[in-house]
Amino acid sequence: MTETPDSPADPSAPRPQERRGGPVLRRRNQIGSSTSEQRLLDSRGPSGWVHQDPWRVLRIQSEFVEGFGLLAELPDAVAVFGSARTAPDSEEYATGVALGAALANAGYAVITGGGPGAMEAANKGACEAGGLSVGLGIELPFEQQLNDWVDLGITFRYFFVRKTMFVKYAQAFVILPGGFGTLDEMFEALTLVQTRKVTRFPVILIGTAYWSGLIAWVRDVLVPSGKVNAADLDLITVMDDVDDAIAFIQRSHAALSEQAGSEQRAQQATAEAASTP
Repeated sequence: MTETPDSPADPSAPRPQERRGGPVLRRRNQIGSSTSEQRLLDSRGPSGWVHQDPWRVLRIQSEFVEGFGLLAELPDAVAVFGSARTAPDSEEYATGVALGAALANAGYAVITGGGPGAMEAANKGACEAGGLSVGLGIELPFEQQLNDWVDLGITFRYFFVRKTMFVKYAQAFVILPGGFGTLDEMFEALTLVQTRKVTRFPVILIGTAYWSGLIAWVRDVLVPSGKVNAADLDLITVMDDVDDAIAFIQRSHAALSEQAGSEQRAQQATAEAASTP
């Protein structure tokens, strides 16, 4: 049977390889061997970058504009990170689904990197629970596309733009077991909180057995050597139970909201006192 333009594609057929770069979609032999970010950061080769890089600033600016425009009206949200390699039949995947559902039931939108594995699990849980499931994808040299459980998504060219969106629109970070990318996102969040570049928000690691070695290294190596302060360990919360994580996020969110309200009232009182003759 010949497929007509109005008939759906065969759902059992393999999907073609594709890559998205901003609004651009490339498939099959149109996929190049490098990414926009790689070309931006690669200083080798001819000096043509001197003339090209200033124009790239406009593309970077457009990504910020697109991201801010898409996410500006998000409700309270929690960013969930974790490995793209998490198997769908694993306990870690099931935990991700339960976490996404619990966050949605608590009234939070769920933001992930939009990929497979743990990210897909959290998006799936949120979507099935009737919550808002958000995916912030990234252009990579190998095939990766937004998972099917993303309701609202965007694919970025540049990691640093994508990270800004995670930090700006999330009230908490929940970290499921993961690799280099997950660690990068976790330590980025911790550094921003530690250096007070952002208002303190919860950074929760799910999986005591998985994260205990890392926490021990921070406590037993970094702290004694003076590389971090002992108080910096308080920036990290490790737990196993999803419901405990939700309760912790809600308490922290309420405390921060009360603090912000108190500061606003104090500023208003100061302004009124200054304007009184």
